[in-house]
Amino acid sequence: MSPENVNRGLAGLRLLSLESRRADQMARLIENHGGVGLVAPSMREIPLRDNSAALSFAEDLFAGKFDAVIFLTGVGTRILFGAVETKHPREKLVEALSRLPVVARGPKPVAALREFAVPIAVIVPEPNTWRDILRALDEHQPRVPLPGKRIALQEYGVSNRELIHGLEARGALVTPVPVYQWALPEDIGFQRAIQAIVDGKIDVLLITSANQVHNLMEVATQSGLEEAVRRGLQHTLVVSVGPISTEDLRAYRIATDMEPIHPKMGQLVFETAEKAKVLLREKRAQFG
Repeated sequence: MSPENVNRGLAGLRLLSLESRRADQMARLIENHGGVGLVAPSMREIPLRDNSAALSFAEDLFAGKFDAVIFLTGVGTRILFGAVETKHPREKLVEALSRLPVVARGPKPVAALREFAVPIAVIVPEPNTWRDILRALDEHQPRVPLPGKRIALQEYGVSNRELIHGLEARGALVTPVPVYQWALPEDIGFQRAIQAIVDGKIDVLLITSANQVHNLMEVATQSGLEEAVRRGLQHTLVVSVGPISTEDLRAYRIATDMEPIHPKMGQLVFETAEKAKVLLREKRAQFG
């Protein structure tokens, strides 16, 4: 998008983003739309120290102990490959994956798998929630039978219990493969961001992953500020990138005020710039 076509609808607004991996990109997007951005990374993404789950997965895969593999994230897919390649050639992993149905949850794991030349049997459409994964498997032609099948599930961050339960309810035997995990940030910027919500210094909160919500409320709870954060967010426009994050917000009793039409970071900021001032004014009138 050229600078002359960027609307400045965020001018005068203070926006908080908890984005970690793409923090600099988010800060630029907010600034380009005229906003004052506070980007406080809510997590550190770290490989599991010994990669034991990834290596164990590879051994079982080579031994023919899986009937299908589900990849949930692009980053996790690449880390899984990197871990396995510390002991086995990539060609062996690609060959083994090529012998069974591979499911990719959306464009990021699709891109990673295509980089490694892994055939993909099922691509889960947007918005890529656990429900969409199950629906894609239920409706795919030719059928992907699940009863009695051994499914490896590449996980990310917090385990997706709903997806695991849904697969097990269809008769599958699920083996989670947690190839990386989220840790709380090491600096105090995140705590200052939480305090800014409590103090009413934030106009818009941008949420781009469910893990951000989990860490926000975990740290708030540890600091004795859980209810204060909820009260602060009653006067803050809460914008979620998509249904997955929205579900997590709802689980913590936090209402989402808007979602973009597509769960993309650029679209999130663009639509927020278009609608934020009107929605924020209406919300603050409602809560006083």
